[in-house]
Amino acid sequence: MIPLSTRMRPERLEEFVGQRHFLYEGSLFYHAIQSGSLDSAIFFGPSGTGKTTLARIIAREKDASFVEINASTTGTKELKEILSNAQDRFYGLMKETTCLYVDEVHRWNKLQQDSLLKALEEGVICFIGSTTENPYFSVNNAILSRVGNIYEFKRLETEDVQLLLRRAMKDEIRGFGRLGLKYEEDALHLLAQMSGGDCRRALDALGFIADNLPQGRSIDRELVSEAMQKQTTYYDKEEDKYNLLSALQKSIRGSDPDAAIHYLARLIDGGADLMMISRRLLVIASEDIGMAYPSAISIVTACVQAAQMVGFPEAQLNLAEAVILMASCPKSNTAKAALGEAMADLHRRKIDDVPAHLMDAHYAGASKLGRGLTYRYPHDYGGYVTQQYLPDDLYREGVQYYHPTENGSEAAFKKHLESLKEIDKKNGR
Repeated sequence: MIPLSTRMRPERLEEFVGQRHFLYEGSLFYHAIQSGSLDSAIFFGPSGTGKTTLARIIAREKDASFVEINASTTGTKELKEILSNAQDRFYGLMKETTCLYVDEVHRWNKLQQDSLLKALEEGVICFIGSTTENPYFSVNNAILSRVGNIYEFKRLETEDVQLLLRRAMKDEIRGFGRLGLKYEEDALHLLAQMSGGDCRRALDALGFIADNLPQGRSIDRELVSEAMQKQTTYYDKEEDKYNLLSALQKSIRGSDPDAAIHYLARLIDGGADLMMISRRLLVIASEDIGMAYPSAISIVTACVQAAQMVGFPEAQLNLAEAVILMASCPKSNTAKAALGEAMADLHRRKIDDVPAHLMDAHYAGASKLGRGLTYRYPHDYGGYVTQQYLPDDLYREGVQYYHPTENGSEAAFKKHLESLKEIDKKNGR
């Protein structure tokens, strides 16, 4: 039986889902595919993200002879035969370029990859290679220099995978539309979440469920959990993920790494979306750690980026590191509080203009308007000089938004700012 993921593979560019960072209507890449003018390219990224599907769509749009091979099963002898046939087709009566798609191109050694060079240079083939590894490390430089177009495929968003699942349920030709199967929307959502951005995995799991669905039963969350061989005991309702995210943030804020890692585990085990967790961790780094440990945002960003590159299940290690770090380090919400107070002033009162000496003076006529004339450049005074920065009314009132704590690195910032205020006092400010 043909797997559902194969049956539901998009055949037209308009059906393709995902990869909007480079493939969207109106983009150069989109237009190149539509016009059949796309040259050779390399696709790299995780499995189930559409690399093979897009290669087939490109070949169809180019109206070219299409040859698809897998580097793990195709040797040098078979490759030379393919290239010989492509050369005959190109220089013969047909005058046709062959579109050659090589899956897992990173599995070829240097000699095998170099076999493509002459055909690439002469335009005998339109080469599309796909790989799950970074091509800058796994593909020869000689190939890369001749291909030029390298596109990174990212894991699909949960909503994109859910769209494909819904399409399969309604399609009467390739999917289950004619069967009239009943399904719960949140079950498809859970299946999309559990797939980790791999649409092939999600569709084939749906195919397994549909083919073995007990008569009269709807596709529900319980069946999805069984099909994915994963229990979702802690994550039964849609609102649960927000409760768990809230508990995670409050545990980090409360400096309890054990509780924080517990709630992270529940989110991951419940199939929470990687991006959803990542976004919350980045917010926590600035909202709750803030100035007490300013490096936290950099470290957490690195952990989140690493998690997105490797994907689940390995990504959970990157997330765990970020969670434990933030739960264990000093806390300060002064950045959030300072911004909140400043925003509140903007919305509840009239505030004077920017002082004239701080206004932009990099244009002709600025001096005639009195802009920037009395500004003193702090670096000319050893790094600090007494002068007014706040608008006049706020300055007269001695408004202070940032109130540093004694926690972590912020204690040093507080001490430094207090020393600057002493300088101002000596200067009569």
